[in-house]
Amino acid sequence: MATAINGTGVGALADFCRQRDIFLIHYSTDYVFNGHATRPYRVDDDRAPLGAYGRSKAVGEKLLEESGCRHLLVRTSWLYAPWAKNFVRTIARLARAGQPLKIVNDQRGRPTSAEHLARSTLALIEKGASGTYHVTDGGECTWFEFAGEIARHVNPACAVSPISSAELNRPAPRPPYSVLDLSRTEALIGPMPSWQENLADVIRRLEP
Repeated sequence: MATAINGTGVGALADFCRQRDIFLIHYSTDYVFNGHATRPYRVDDDRAPLGAYGRSKAVGEKLLEESGCRHLLVRTSWLYAPWAKNFVRTIARLARAGQPLKIVNDQRGRPTSAEHLARSTLALIEKGASGTYHVTDGGECTWFEFAGEIARHVNPACAVSPISSAELNRPAPRPPYSVLDLSRTEALIGPMPSWQENLADVIRRLEP
């Protein structure tokens, strides 16, 4: 099902757009990489996903690129917003309740405000961008560091402790390092605001 939606479906949409000369904007994920790199992933690095979701998104990327469709492919990671279900709202709710938190500290990436992603996508379009770009907040952190900053805003007394991915024991593998290189994007539309800055803005407006 994941490949049908994220892979084959994207290919069909790309073919439809190519036939009608429609410019297609598509979002993908850091999960198309395996997380074994020692420096941020560039837009043209080889895809080598670890899990089913990443594989399905990689199929979609490949079919889009092969379609000949005019497109903008935006990879992003660790999305959060003031609304809907996401890591920031979950951690904020638990921290406000004073619940001790145990968060993985061996997965490193770049959080991304959904609103920042939307603004940056529009900026890329206005600059005439096409092909593949990475958009995230600036800076990088682990999930533990991200959770600690969330708790600091909503309840500094909340205890946040680091654990390993093995201790969390999730069934699907997660890339240990999924930092996306932002140099191509920043060269075109300027520096990305830091994740701390974007997080503070979102936390001020969290929906209950």
